[in-house]
Amino acid sequence: MNINNSADHLEIEVKYYLPDIISVRNRIVDLGADSMGKTYEMNILFDDPDRNLLNKKSVLRLRKDTKTKLTLKSSPGISDDESDKQFKIFRELEVEVASFSTMKSIIESLGFQKTLMYEKWRETFLYKDIVICFDNMPFGDFLEIEGEKDTIKLFVHKTGMKWGKRILFSYPQLFKTIKEKEKILFTDITFENFKKTPFDFSRNISLFEAGE
Repeated sequence: MNINNSADHLEIEVKYYLPDIISVRNRIVDLGADSMGKTYEMNILFDDPDRNLLNKKSVLRLRKDTKTKLTLKSSPGISDDESDKQFKIFRELEVEVASFSTMKSIIESLGFQKTLMYEKWRETFLYKDIVICFDNMPFGDFLEIEGEKDTIKLFVHKTGMKWGKRILFSYPQLFKTIKEKEKILFTDITFENFKKTPFDFSRNISLFEAGE
């Protein structure tokens, strides 16, 4: 979701792992954030056989929740602003499409292949100019905060969370590291797969925290 820097289509966000999602959710509600509801998401990532998108730090994603959206995320390029390193920043182009299955067939007909499927439950909140997402992932619960850099930092301070514990990895990047470290054999991030392979994300949290 892109809510800021519309001219450049930039998505600016940070992520937190939540061992206790209920207490953080209550804190957000007490601040006055409004829930937009909770939905199930199914996402498929695509790349060509040579992994050219991955090599360019780009992502082609087809997502289905209450709607179907095709998204291209790419690196915003080299920035002289040192503060950019404190956030996860992508250039994001997104379009709504009518049919998930038809769009999937079009992508595959163009030579792209599925590289990963992942699912989650997401509850979205709005607070002033910030989008807050509580994500129930198959390997743990997370909070994503998206907005302008200054407003994100101010919001994190208001919630009492520590800035140094933020995460700048995407969910596929988190899974890639987890998969290698824990010697996980399956390739898709599904609730069924992790149900068969119980996993405690907190054992690896130090690998992902961005620090001050």
